Amino acid sequence: MGYHIDSPREAGTTRRDVLGMAAVLLAGGALSAGAAAPAADEELDDSCAATYDAEFESALADGDAEFPETPEDEERGLAAGPRRFTLPLRRRFRVTARYGVRGNWLAGHHTGIDLAVPRGTPVYAVGGGVVVLARWSGAYGNAVTVRMPDGHYAVYGHLSRIRVRKGARIRAGTRLGSSGSTGRATGPHLHLEIRARRHYGSDVSPYRYLARRGARLW
Repeated sequence: MGYHIDSPREAGTTRRDVLGMAAVLLAGGALSAGAAAPAADEELDDSCAATYDAEFESALADGDAEFPETPEDEERGLAAGPRRFTLPLRRRFRVTARYGVRGNWLAGHHTGIDLAVPRGTPVYAVGGGVVVLARWSGAYGNAVTVRMPDGHYAVYGHLSRIRVRKGARIRAGTRLGSSGSTGRATGPHLHLEIRARRHYGSDVSPYRYLARRGARLW
């Protein structure tokens, strides 16, 4: 493909304006399990333009402070080990926007990975932790944010329905909600974002993060 799967790439031609913000995608920037890459002039649907949202970040900070880490959380993380992780979806999906693709996001690149699935597809927690936010989250639409025992945060965006409450202590594989297209989205999909810290811009590759813990997206 000419680029590393986890590395941000230079932008190509802007293809469309999504809710006033250009989301630039290069040809070959989307793959589905068992499917070929799209042609250079093919439009990519079911992706998002979610970027920094001050209201969401403020609510996330408040939720995080409301449920501070405890020694028990750390013990759970150590007991779980590095392989107690799972995939967020249990059906085939199509990758419509890879992590790190360059574009008009405040971070300069796509901070998560977009997995296109039909609306209503069950979404599961990739790892256990504490739900620090489960509500409407601006550009992310209906979203659930989980603080995991290793200090990383997983954001599950654009959900059509949320099935967990803030403050819940969950395990890997807990159903969090259903996929949708709420917020800044062009079609039903899951935006999965992994942050090394709470704040926007501390994102890491979801593919690499999960692969190192025994759960490969493809």
